[in-house]
Formats: sequence, C-alpha cells, structure tokens
Amino acid sequence: MTPTGMTAADAAPFTLRRATGTLAEGAAKLGRDIGSTAVEALLAQANRRAVRKGAPATMGTMNPRPGEWYAFDEKDQDTADWYPQGLTCGADSGEIGVPVFAATWYFKPKAPTPERGVRVSFLSPTTLRYQHALLVEAGPDGAYRPIDIHAGGVAWFGDLLYVADTARGLRVFDVGQLMDLKTAQNDLGDPQLFGRHGGKFHAFGYRYLIPQTDFWRVASSGATFSFVSLDRSGPTPLLVSGEYVDNSPNGRVVRWELGSDGSLAGLHDCFTMGVPKIQGAVSRAGTWYLSQAADAATNGKLLTGRPGKLTARPFPIGPEDLTVQGGKVWSVTEFRNKRVIFGVSL
Repeated sequence: MTPTGMTAADAAPFTLRRATGTLAEGAAKLGRDIGSTAVEALLAQANRRAVRKGAPATMGTMNPRPGEWYAFDEKDQDTADWYPQGLTCGADSGEIGVPVFAATWYFKPKAPTPERGVRVSFLSPTTLRYQHALLVEAGPDGAYRPIDIHAGGVAWFGDLLYVADTARGLRVFDVGQLMDLKTAQNDLGDPQLFGRHGGKFHAFGYRYLIPQTDFWRVASSGATFSFVSLDRSGPTPLLVSGEYVDNSPNGRVVRWELGSDGSLAGLHDCFTMGVPKIQGAVSRAGTWYLSQAADAATNGKLLTGRPGKLTARPFPIGPEDLTVQGGKVWSVTEFRNKRVIFGVSL
C-alpha cells in the first residue's frame, strides 16, 4: 500500500487516569528486602554476548544494509518462548552514564510451562554484552509476581520505563529500583520457582528484577497501546504511543507532554497514520518515523515524513518499536533467528 500520509484525529480516546494504587508501596517494600543496583553495574557483569552484524538473514533484500546492528546470541535467536517487541535507549533516559539499549520481550509459553511475563534486555553497544531482567508487580507485603502482557513498546525517561499494556494503557517501572537477587542472597534461587519460598527470592533463575511503580490506565475503551517512544526534540518532552491495526489504515498515534518527574502532563496531539501494520513510531522536530511490518520472510518499511506526506524506505524483516540515539532511528526485530537491534540514519 502506498503511504497516504497522516491526518489529525481526536486525542480524547487516549485520555489516561493515574492508578498507582499500592504499586509504589509494594516496590518499596521489595526494594528494602532485596536492595538496588545500577544499570551500569548490571552491564559491567552482563552474562550474554551480542554479535555485531550477526543474523544477516534479518536484512532480507534490504540494500544498502544498516550501518550497524547487533544480533542477540544463539539461544535468544532460537527460542520459541520469548519474542522481542519494544526498544528504548540511554539517550531517551537522559540519566544513564553509558551507551545502552533496552529491549522488551514477551513470554509465549506452552503448557504446562508457567507464565514468566516480560523481560528487558540491557545491551551495551560498546562491549556487546547484555543481560536480561524480569519486570514484576509487588504487593504491599513484598510478594511479587510476573506480569502477563505483550509489552509491544517501551520508552525510558529518567529512571522510568513506560511499557505498553495493549488494552489497558501504560505501565511504569522504576529502573532506579533495579534489584540484584545474587547480591541479596549470593545465588539465583531455584530456576523452577518464582516469588518468595523458604525465606529466599526466586525468579525462574533470572538475576535481576524491576518493579512496577505506577500505572496510567485508559479511561474508556476504544484505544489500544501497541508501541511507545520518546520525543526529546522540543522544549517539552513528549511520550508517543499508538495502535497496531492489521488490515486498516485507521490506526492512531498520540503524544502526551511529560512533566519533569516523568508524569503525564496532558494530551498533546493525535493523528490517524493512514497505513496498516505499524509496529512502532517516533517523532523528531516535526518529522515522523513509522515502522511497518510484513511477515517473517518479507522486508518491512520505514515510513518517514510530516503529517500529510509519508515516503517509504527499506527496512529489515520484522521491525518493531522505534527509538532514536546517535543520529539514527533504531528498531528491534522479532522473528526467530532474525533478532537484532539495528539503526539507520534519520
């Protein structure tokens, strides 16, 4: 389908209400029991290694290929349990001291495997090392559980990760409360268990946890949240989210203004995108970048332009959420043995 451009739309269906409840209290309790660490410390001992320009089948017929990309390791390439979806970076955060990408994965279990929720991979493009952390929800008593959502997009502002929850809105996780189970108890617990058992903490063998601390819930039905990004190009930072619609050009993308503490300060604008199958969107200085998917054997497209006019550029197979770092727009790809983080010039 030829891109038709973006048109202004009513933002009201994307009105969100804050629903913190006991989330912050639960995260604080869990944090007191386990303690916290920093992303920089996680990366310094990260246990997996990415491959620069690995998994080349991801590029399909794209010519020229991206100038840079990083493939996840063989185990993460081949797993049928986890699928990459969202992508953000240290430049979005503004507070991380080293270059880093953060990609969300959702769990797609086969019975009788229990739900393991969502994980985030922190990847250093400098060292090529990366490490997974699980996102969790904690109760006021410090009990915690995995979160069963698609996590189609993620944006990082300060210490806050905004994660898309398709039908419900945006969940918020605090990287400032990143928890290291190994430091807390000198081991990773039983890889078959999750939660508190026998006086120890368990997370299916994962070392790191990030707790949910806030929730912005959609006020009425009719809007979905398929991806998330951040626009720092103007005087007020803008959080971006939008809808994946498979067979219709009527998916919408919306922006909220962010307060200095990362809270949503109000709706900014909304557009109908005019093309189907949009997996990610980001704006910079009035220009939009939309990631359009195809199938596991067909290249996607990067649609670029201003409202009213979009042009198509070649993209790898399976592109998802978008973020901007170092003068490039970056995405992550989802299909088995075609899982990379890649960047192309703005």
